[in-house]
Amino acid sequence: MDTTLNEQQEAFREAAQRFAAEKLAPHYQKRATEHRLDRAMLREMGSLGLIGVDIPETYGGLGESSVTAGVIIEQIAYADFNTSYVQLLASLMGGMVAQHATPDVAREWLPKVTRGEAILGLGLTEPRGGSDAANLILRAEKSGNGYRLNGEKTSMSCADQCDAAVIFARTGKVDDGARGVSAFFVDLNQKGITRTHFDDIGTKPVGRGSVFFDDVFVPAECLMAEENKGFSKIMTGFDYSRALIGLECIGPAQASVDEAWQYSRERTAFERPIAQFQGVSFPLAEAETQLTMMRQLCFHTLSLRDRRLPHTAEAAMCKWYVPKTTCEIIHQCLLTHGHYGYTTDLPFHQRYLDVMGLQIGDGTAQIQKLVIAREKVGRVAVQYAKQDTGKAG
Repeated sequence: MDTTLNEQQEAFREAAQRFAAEKLAPHYQKRATEHRLDRAMLREMGSLGLIGVDIPETYGGLGESSVTAGVIIEQIAYADFNTSYVQLLASLMGGMVAQHATPDVAREWLPKVTRGEAILGLGLTEPRGGSDAANLILRAEKSGNGYRLNGEKTSMSCADQCDAAVIFARTGKVDDGARGVSAFFVDLNQKGITRTHFDDIGTKPVGRGSVFFDDVFVPAECLMAEENKGFSKIMTGFDYSRALIGLECIGPAQASVDEAWQYSRERTAFERPIAQFQGVSFPLAEAETQLTMMRQLCFHTLSLRDRRLPHTAEAAMCKWYVPKTTCEIIHQCLLTHGHYGYTTDLPFHQRYLDVMGLQIGDGTAQIQKLVIAREKVGRVAVQYAKQDTGKAG
């Protein structure tokens, strides 16, 4: 497969790289201690066309490819992993809204997203179920010309700073599983909604937390897809986000390796640069090899999506393998810097803590491997997993 960027994609890469180097990299560690994303920074990125480039032009985007979105997110994450969540959420949630929300909702909200004026979140996970994503108890009861939401969503990115979110709720019976789940576009700045902020060890500016709904009214026109079919129709969007997450994790790992190579040229031991010692250079050579292979996998997956070809297994490969391996690479780069790498003067610890969260969020490694197995041998893989865990689907 030809992975050469076209002229337009190269222009986006250069613009994102320049913005990241000048505006994001110098203060990454300082921003990483804060509990909110910098809205002024978001608006500046939006003005440069660096948010939601894949959103249709009709809704304020540029109608660019998935590959282009991937190019941008890697460059932003190279400098500031947390800020790159803006690109991730814009592409994931923007695609959901553009495809499944009413045109009026999409026209109102998506231009705000691309301008960096609004953040859209995803309300799926609940306290009693993470990997068992369809096991929902938050209910949406019909009420007049709409629905009323009652319940809790947890582990939600940007929980206390999202302007709106796609909320998955049960509209059918509990025994219906995924077949009784609907999705709603909900303005989060209204009566009956309260939010919390988790004190996570990493990605603090992203701000995971819980959102509570107490008899919150949602108009019927905010129903996405069809009633009781929201889960099955909208969840396919996660194939896209999993490939983007791979590139998001590659960014800080590549930055760490680049810095380690530079350090190995400058640091001397026994009257020679430590790059001359195979114990130093070989791990970095291995890391470069891994990064190159993982980047190819991620862009291959995005290319499949752009060509409307199946890519579920490839996306799952991106999601389980890349966060795990990039954490290992960042760790090795810290060790390459010796005692100095163990200080907070350098960003390795922060990158590690930030990237580590994506070994959990958006699907654990175990779930991704199950997805791959299902794609290869069919539903028998899922049936076996149910029997093994004692769960009924």
